[in-house]
Amino acid sequence: MIEAPERLPERDQAIIAMLPNVAFDGWTKRALRAGVRDAGMAPDEADMLFPLGTVDMIETFCDLADRRMAEAAAALPQTKVSARVHAVIALRLEQNRPNKEAIRRALSVLALPGNTGAAAGCTARTVDAIWHAAGDRSADFSWYTKRAILAAVYSATVLYWLRDSSEDDASTLAFLDRRLAAVGRIGKVRGRIDGLLARLPRPPGFGRPTAMGDTG
Repeated sequence: MIEAPERLPERDQAIIAMLPNVAFDGWTKRALRAGVRDAGMAPDEADMLFPLGTVDMIETFCDLADRRMAEAAAALPQTKVSARVHAVIALRLEQNRPNKEAIRRALSVLALPGNTGAAAGCTARTVDAIWHAAGDRSADFSWYTKRAILAAVYSATVLYWLRDSSEDDASTLAFLDRRLAAVGRIGKVRGRIDGLLARLPRPPGFGRPTAMGDTG
């Protein structure tokens, strides 16, 4: 698991307060200072709370969204994991509906060449949080496979969502359904192929380690 940014109540409070300003001023110190002032905090706290600047603010926002999602997901019905993955993502989109422009601007910043590491970290932490909220506790090799697949699905869904104007994200959720269904079909086909291969007769010596120096 990639380490989360520093977690402090004051940092969370500052991010929440600055979000309305991000839509106009972007992820800038100007937006942060306005938010800090609106939250009743000392203006000079802006620089002290986020000494690493814009990317630090965005990573904190993403981490805060992960925590809010995980907390709210605890009240979701206990269904199979695949259904809960859909429900958790739908919940996250609903929670962040007022912050679409801030998210759009955050993605633009994270897309810059120098910020690819931060972008990957935010996605990895979010995907891990979604799987945990959905009840997946795998610790084997599938841990990596599941998260890589969901990272692609989630990233595509967010990009679709940013352009979606349908009521209650209906079009985005239909898009998410299609992507998850496609992943499910791939998983079933792979499972059948693995099963068939396991039943095929193996040629003599198949899988037997070759002796050192044995070239023929």
